[in-house]
Amino acid sequence: MKTLFLLLLGLVAATSAPIVALSAPQLTAPQKVTVVYEATRDGKPFAKVNETFSRDGSHYRIESVTSGIGVYALLGKRHLTSDGEVTAHGLKPHHFELQQGDNSKKKVTADFDWEGGKLTMTVKSKANTVDLEPETQDLASFPYQFMFQPPAADEIVMPVTTGKRVRTYRYQVTRPEDKLDVLGGLKVIKLANAGKDEGDDDKEFWLAVDKHFVPARIVLRDDNGARIEQVLTSLSIE
Repeated sequence: MKTLFLLLLGLVAATSAPIVALSAPQLTAPQKVTVVYEATRDGKPFAKVNETFSRDGSHYRIESVTSGIGVYALLGKRHLTSDGEVTAHGLKPHHFELQQGDNSKKKVTADFDWEGGKLTMTVKSKANTVDLEPETQDLASFPYQFMFQPPAADEIVMPVTTGKRVRTYRYQVTRPEDKLDVLGGLKVIKLANAGKDEGDDDKEFWLAVDKHFVPARIVLRDDNGARIEQVLTSLSIE
């Protein structure tokens, strides 16, 4: 069940020559983004995700709440938060938290010491400190990094901390496709899995080109082989 809620994975770091040429100039990132997603598991209602990105000057905060539907509600709500700063290169997380349900033992955190080059991940009060790789994001922050660094290469690679470990994800970027039938039609760029880190699942992403590259659709298979699909149902940008 641990992967059922990992629905917002995405990565951003250009590593090769661009193959996607966007006609519009790079968009100025908004001050606030509020999104709602509906998720299904093998075509049946599974969960709803309410998420908010906001920034005040150079500080940003992301809050994400995933609420299960039906039997999945028994798992409790999944809360993710990310706090950090906005830099010329995008988001630079300082602190990340993930809380599943009301059990404090299921809380994990990650603290980023950029000056010292260390990442400290804490699970069940046990801390594990590792070297902090450049441009590392967390589960909550990396989808919003696209607002600052839109995909522009044939492959993107990014280290992401889950609060328990650091994973490196690789994705192939496709050229802009026809409109996706979401919110009346959205022009999208698709990210296809280009390599799987140990313990990871295959995923595909459709990013809304004209909506600051907010993920409009996410499809993955969990560790039980079930197909999880997450679709954007509400979007507010300020």
